[in-house]
Amino acid sequence: MSESQFSPVVLASASPRRRELLTQLGVPHVVAAVDIDETPLPDEQPLALAMRLARSKALEGLRRNGDRAVLGADTVVVVGTVVLGKPVDRADCLRMLALLSGRAHQVVTAIALASHAGLQEAQSRTVVTMRAITAAEAAAYWETGEPCDKAGSYGIQGQGAMFIEHISGSYSGVMGLPLYETAQLLQAVRPGGEIR
Repeated sequence: MSESQFSPVVLASASPRRRELLTQLGVPHVVAAVDIDETPLPDEQPLALAMRLARSKALEGLRRNGDRAVLGADTVVVVGTVVLGKPVDRADCLRMLALLSGRAHQVVTAIALASHAGLQEAQSRTVVTMRAITAAEAAAYWETGEPCDKAGSYGIQGQGAMFIEHISGSYSGVMGLPLYETAQLLQAVRPGGEIR
């Protein structure tokens, strides 16, 4: 898609992956990262958590940058009933990779587009199946630095891909911004930043 097909947006995220994916779509954007409390609410389901956080980021971004539409996104990794965030340290990363090893898990990415004209939301769910990961492999992967800022302690677009046996769903959604759903939301933005 050419850049002229989309109006400029504010990306309420510092994620270089989300920025790369917007660039891939040809979406002109500026980055204005929003930090919010990402602690799950009691008994909050993974999809509800991701949607709430994406919505909160978009609305807070709109409050700060009210002249353009703001895109917020959040990705959660779920194995069984456990939500995996970003690892706090090496031990946490190794724990997560052991939990993911040899089984399937779900990656949920929610997106929200906010402007003074309204709020639109979408979400993507992808099932990722990991091969068995040895303790030595997990430790070596931690040393690359790649897992540090990734939900679930792995990056599908980097060296973490060597652990992935199969995916069913959106590859870009696992990276943090599902391109199909994002393009659908952004098609609704007028040149002035308002949602049609």
